[in-house]
Amino acid sequence: MKTLIQLISIIIFSVCLFSCNEELVDQAQTGILKGKVVKRGTNEPIANVKIFTAPTTQTVFSGTDGSFEIANMPVGNYSVKAELSGYLTNFQAVNVQNQNQVVTVVFEMDDDESLNSPPTTPVLLSPVDNAVNQPLSVELTWNATDPDTTDVLKYSLTVKNNLDTNVIQVNDLTAKHYSLSNLKFGVSYFWQVSVSDGIHQPVLSSISKFTTNTVPSNRYHYAQKQNGNLVIVSSDASGNNFQFTNSSYNSWRPRKNNNAGLIAFLRTEGGSAHLYTANPDGSNLFKVTSVPVAGFNNFEMDFSWSTNGQELIYSNFNKLYKINKDGSGLTLIYTTLDGSMISECDWSYDGSKIALKTNDFNGYNVKIYIVDMVGSVVKTILTGVAGAAGGLNFSVDGQLLLYTKDVSAYQDGSGNYRQLDSRIFIYNLATNTNIDISTESDKPLGTNDLDPRFSPNNAQVIFMNTSNDNVSQKNVMTIDLSSSMTDLIRTALFSNAEMPDYE
Repeated sequence: MKTLIQLISIIIFSVCLFSCNEELVDQAQTGILKGKVVKRGTNEPIANVKIFTAPTTQTVFSGTDGSFEIANMPVGNYSVKAELSGYLTNFQAVNVQNQNQVVTVVFEMDDDESLNSPPTTPVLLSPVDNAVNQPLSVELTWNATDPDTTDVLKYSLTVKNNLDTNVIQVNDLTAKHYSLSNLKFGVSYFWQVSVSDGIHQPVLSSISKFTTNTVPSNRYHYAQKQNGNLVIVSSDASGNNFQFTNSSYNSWRPRKNNNAGLIAFLRTEGGSAHLYTANPDGSNLFKVTSVPVAGFNNFEMDFSWSTNGQELIYSNFNKLYKINKDGSGLTLIYTTLDGSMISECDWSYDGSKIALKTNDFNGYNVKIYIVDMVGSVVKTILTGVAGAAGGLNFSVDGQLLLYTKDVSAYQDGSGNYRQLDSRIFIYNLATNTNIDISTESDKPLGTNDLDPRFSPNNAQVIFMNTSNDNVSQKNVMTIDLSSSMTDLIRTALFSNAEMPDYE
């Protein structure tokens, strides 16, 4: 009996001992799960994401930095779930193998695009569909909205026209407007806007159309300094104007010929000055010359049309050339006998004579005279005078010649060709008399009158007036002529303008 009792006691002790060891092992075999929740693509932390496991342990939520922790996870295999409204639910497999093991996991969550709405169809606001007589610079405006206020909308603009195959494409606009500039006269433009929220396919607007103004019949053209370059401006008498040439190039000395339907002008190309023509709207730019226009100062050079608009004359140092408007038929028609340079020329309306201004390499020792079409000198207006002179232009009947002369006789040795008191004179070829119309029109002291041209009916002279300091603004003015040529009236026409033409 005693032996049996001892055996039973041993069995009971062993069972108790095994049970205690199993409980201690179970309690020790736990680990820790640590992790972070971020937005896919940007790694932006996501807060308040619900984190729970299967089999179930604890349910926790991510903090403001996206981090979370589940402590005391018994060893084993788990499916860990991350869940937040507006995002696709994400699962990660986790295995806790050892006592006190720290397991880390990162959840990259995607937007639940099924909950996002696309933007509304863009509505084109202005110009209204089929608008006409639009200016050459137009502000396009439109509107679109998105039900999801946090979405960032981007717009794409497409513009086509009925003139050519050029397409204007502007992408990634965030504003609901865009300025179109440098449009062409009399052209219809078709525009469409698409909007994208970066989630859905872009939404297209309808197509809208507008048409620009027809080409105005402007009679005035002048040069204007813009960003260091001279550009040509076309204007009417009221100052309604448009930029005729591109400001990327130096373009000056406009001369319109109504018979040719073209405007000729000088432009710098590779350091040389050449004759160009273009339509009145600035289109169909054409380089006329291969032998450049050249002299002591490119910006003091001038040329002339034939009345019928088929030919032009221009100078290259001491030579005078004639050339067809299409660039053909280059012909040498006159060479100075003394080697002096020809800076300016004007062809009479009847085509029978040419007025010339010649000078030395500094622009001085000026001569102004008239030759016939065989090169014979038929009239001398100025010779052997000191100072600057120029600005040649015949009246319609060929009996009067405009020119300018610096009566101060100043000669600038610095190369700036500064003039101190330049005045406009009208020389009568029949009577060999001069009239100083600057004095008769009360030219302000300390200013120069330059670049004169007769109006088409000879009732006015258009010209440029500026301070003789060589840096002040230049302005275009007119002088109304009278039969007595006394008490003449001058009127301001355009500001910040020079080298005027009136046809």
